[in-house]
Amino acid sequence: MEFRRITNLPPYVFTIINNLKIAARHDGADVIDLGFGNPDIPSPQVAVDKLAEAAHNPRNHRYSLSRGLPKLREAVADMYQRNWNVKLDPETQITNVIGSKEGFSHLMWVLLDRGDAAIVPSPSYPIHIYGPLFAGADVRQVPMRSQQTVDDVQYTDEFFAHLTEAYKVGWPRPRVLVVSFPHNPTGATVDAAFMQRVVDFCREREMIAVHDFAYADVGFNGYKPPSILQAEGAMDCAVELYSMTKSFSMAGWRCAFMAGNTEVVQALMKMKSYLDYGTFQPIQIAATVTLNEAADYPKEVCAIYESRMNTLIDGLDRIGWHIPKSRGSMFVWAPIPEPYRDMDSVEFCSHLVRDCNVALSPGSGFGPGGEGFARFALIENEQRINQAIRNLKTGLTRLS
Repeated sequence: MEFRRITNLPPYVFTIINNLKIAARHDGADVIDLGFGNPDIPSPQVAVDKLAEAAHNPRNHRYSLSRGLPKLREAVADMYQRNWNVKLDPETQITNVIGSKEGFSHLMWVLLDRGDAAIVPSPSYPIHIYGPLFAGADVRQVPMRSQQTVDDVQYTDEFFAHLTEAYKVGWPRPRVLVVSFPHNPTGATVDAAFMQRVVDFCREREMIAVHDFAYADVGFNGYKPPSILQAEGAMDCAVELYSMTKSFSMAGWRCAFMAGNTEVVQALMKMKSYLDYGTFQPIQIAATVTLNEAADYPKEVCAIYESRMNTLIDGLDRIGWHIPKSRGSMFVWAPIPEPYRDMDSVEFCSHLVRDCNVALSPGSGFGPGGEGFARFALIENEQRINQAIRNLKTGLTRLS
């Protein structure tokens, strides 16, 4: 039997490392998992308390609104006004989605069809590449350099040169540009001027800019990630996905939002009305209260990730694995050390599980631009991170 949408999917390389990790743990090894970006920080107590309270009300067990309760959308609008000075109409410019991954995938169904094209940076979070492919579209990838920073003007110019080239190559012209900053997996960060250039690029070419703002609140050393919706003219061509997964450490709750261009938001609402009945209503109620009453919780979460990032990179530096510090996201994007560059990223990460009891994500899992790298996820406390450093020092014998 042929399963057409998945027949041409490459092997999910993360599974290789995960299976090695499971086997090692089965044999009694204490494998420190810094691979899968699964937040370990507790959700806000107010969210848990409100969820429990709302779940005891039988009326909340019925179907909910796919686009989100009115008060939830109002809370999102208030947050955007408070954090980025962006004014949104909660009735027409915001919809709830069941996690940004679901929202992004269904958005690609709305925006793209067979014969269309999208531009996506490489490396990228896998769904940014495969979402357009699942919709039947062609994907044109542009290189994303590791550790781009807001003051890296030369690289910004290079990025937009690659963007222009990707737009001109082939036919039809791309309809969608996918971006995400702070970037997963590279940790690249940009400023408001960069976002303005993205919006200007898309307006001039009648494209839709889709910004996955998963790490909206995870900026280090005083850096505050910009929203694309702050750019002049953004409401003409841009939408943004904001998730409570990282900012509020509510990963399993599957509560996120898409905001921005009215026409695109309304189109996604229409599509989703055929596909789902929305997030469980007690979760929507709890999310509403959390946005309104725990607005500073993302600062606590961010401080934890920044401390872990410093611990990890300082420790790696001591053992001879030198990596620049990121300005955002919950990941560290690490070039494979020079003495081990005879290995590809899957071989190198397999070696780390077997010989160091440390699990990382192979860079090749994020597209062809990720080969030669490994990704650390900051999902363990400092004590475990320091243990991982000791394990790596013991197992990476080629490091000086």
